[in-house]
Amino acid sequence: SDLFHVLSQDAFALMKQSAYFINTSRGAIVNDGDLCDALAHGEIAGAGIDVQVKEPPEEDSPLYELAQTHSLLLTPHIGWQRIESRQRLIDSVAENIRSFLAGNPINLCN
Repeated sequence: SDLFHVLSQDAFALMKQSAYFINTSRGAIVNDGDLCDALAHGEIAGAGIDVQVKEPPEEDSPLYELAQTHSLLLTPHIGWQRIESRQRLIDSVAENIRSFLAGNPINLCN
């Protein structure tokens, strides 16, 4: 895929040291080794990762160690499952249906 390891050493080097990197899209877009290096060397302030290439990561993944010693938060691909997120999704679907039935469709893809 063209999106494999798009975010690697070069991308992290462009970020401010105060930056927090958040990935909720796809694990494969991030080079985990480069992310770990950026965190370990203070190139970025922290990271929140909800997706990994392999879920769960291998037991010896450096992500686990970094989560213990640096500002790295790992969630097991469930970041969207909070009740507030699910309620917002349901509300959005209901609003889309009401708008469509009223003849005023929203969120169109033309």
